Amino acid sequence: MRQMRVLVVEDEHKIANSIKKGLEQESYAVDAAFDGEYGFDLASTEEYDVIILDVMLPKMDGVELCNKLRGKNIHTPILILTAKGELDDKVNGLNAGADDYLIKPFAFAELIARIKALTRRPKQAQRTTLKVADLTLDTLSFQVKRGSTEIGLSKKEFGLLEFLMRNQGKILTKDQITNNVWDYDADILPNTVEVYIGYLRKKIDRQFIGKPRLVHTVRGFGYKIS
Repeated sequence: MRQMRVLVVEDEHKIANSIKKGLEQESYAVDAAFDGEYGFDLASTEEYDVIILDVMLPKMDGVELCNKLRGKNIHTPILILTAKGELDDKVNGLNAGADDYLIKPFAFAELIARIKALTRRPKQAQRTTLKVADLTLDTLSFQVKRGSTEIGLSKKEFGLLEFLMRNQGKILTKDQITNNVWDYDADILPNTVEVYIGYLRKKIDRQFIGKPRLVHTVRGFGYKIS
């Protein structure tokens, strides 16, 4: 079996080396670059199965790097690393052609799971439009529709729905939702997640009489959309 090759482009040496060491222990072959220009040189001349790309990089940022690779018709799956709660970073990266994102700090097990998921996808799949049943979310226009009806969401509601839809069918705990949707210093109350799940249900489920409910509570575990 061919050894999977991963490129890590991350300017924080400690993080990059930690990822490299962990992936090598999982039998991946890993190259590391500590700035965007060198990362681009490697990504455009070598063949990788996945690129792990930080957004904030010296010499060339992650969004520009991603744009340039896609412009050269290089469709290696890209997983961007972004600061917690920075919705603009996620959206800009995905709009530039990235395939998925992971928020720092992250569990190494989740990084491995994301890499495995990316390597199972068609390499040219660029998920700028998410779809669950007749519900669609467009990360380019920030437009959300159920059927032909447009749904207005706040920035936080949009971020929550995007996270649910990117994990369609998966049960997400309150901690996972909080860690991926809210900022470090946000004033999170014990019922904050329930409140925002309620807002989403009202807008995408309850007003559509006769249509199946999409947001589900899994008692004792969390929430999922399916």
